[in-house]
Amino acid sequence: MDLVGLSLPLLLVFWQWTTTTGAAVTYWTYTGSVGQSKWAEYFPDCGGKAQSPVDVATVQTQYDPSLGPLTPLGYSQHGNKPFSLYNNRHTVVVPLPGWMGLGGLPWQFTAVQMHLHWGNGAPEAGGSEHTINGQSSAAELHVVHYNSELYPNMSVAMTQQDGLAVLGVLIETGEEANQAFWNILNYLGRIRHAGQSVSIPAFDVQSLLPSDLGRYYRYNGSLTTPPCFQSVLWTLFTETVKISHTQLMKLETVLYASKEEADRVVMQDNYRTPQPLNDRTILSSFPLESVKVYTAGEITAIVIGALCGCVGLAVIVRFIVKTIRSTSSWDVLPSVRPAPVPRTKEPGKELKQDVALNTTSEPGKKEDPVPSSV
Repeated sequence: MDLVGLSLPLLLVFWQWTTTTGAAVTYWTYTGSVGQSKWAEYFPDCGGKAQSPVDVATVQTQYDPSLGPLTPLGYSQHGNKPFSLYNNRHTVVVPLPGWMGLGGLPWQFTAVQMHLHWGNGAPEAGGSEHTINGQSSAAELHVVHYNSELYPNMSVAMTQQDGLAVLGVLIETGEEANQAFWNILNYLGRIRHAGQSVSIPAFDVQSLLPSDLGRYYRYNGSLTTPPCFQSVLWTLFTETVKISHTQLMKLETVLYASKEEADRVVMQDNYRTPQPLNDRTILSSFPLESVKVYTAGEITAIVIGALCGCVGLAVIVRFIVKTIRSTSSWDVLPSVRPAPVPRTKEPGKELKQDVALNTTSEPGKKEDPVPSSV
């Protein structure tokens, strides 16, 4: 969330707060000598223990059944009065009318403004401030509210632990354009330089939000820009919204973080990196799927069991192959020649055979002549 995106009147309120409290105010950027790594030197709250954004490790979130769906109040009742669009050097801001609010929270919250964070268009580059399991999205929308039930105005509420409520919407890219976002993107060319503003037609703010407002993560955090007050009740929706690649490119390339007369500095990478969660717990409005977390011993047993199973399977396969080969070898053996079938002896041939056997004479013995047949 960008505090400098609170519109010009609220900027003056913040200036008055820093002046009367003696807080150190300085120019800041996202990178460089006054980049986010140096914020805590000039804005002590930026080094606090409950900073935003954070990475949401889904397996470590805690289900809270008391978290019900959020109810946008008056988001669609924009009326006939136009909105304004403002380049505050850090982002593009749309101040919201006071009749818009948010239900479903412990107190009544009134809308203040909305703004965006994005990257630089490089492949695999991030752009969102919050991440899910270490993965960033292309951009992120923030809708800012203050606790109007407990505090009289934004300037007081933003310094209190329960003073603000911000909706975080992760934005991904797709093939089709998101018509709702054209209500903002179509007018970026008219506020290209820092300090420029323009009136735009009012539109349905709820059309920018995901359709499922009942599934989200909830935690206590801070503003994501200086002075990093730890006063924000964050709601980060699990459902993302999509814009086209062309729309994202327009967001990443049209605006400048510099004045019109100064050297042009393209407004890119206007997001803060995730901060340590420390001892905070991120709640979820929905139960997570059951995830079994295995110990080292269980993992070892599983691996050994898998190896044994593979060995056993290999033995079985080898036995089957050997059996098949053995069966095949019987099929290819030479066939055994059958014994000849004895033939029926003819009358005369048997006599001749007997005679032939008897003709074998012993040495020196004279055999009687065989009488000729009559």
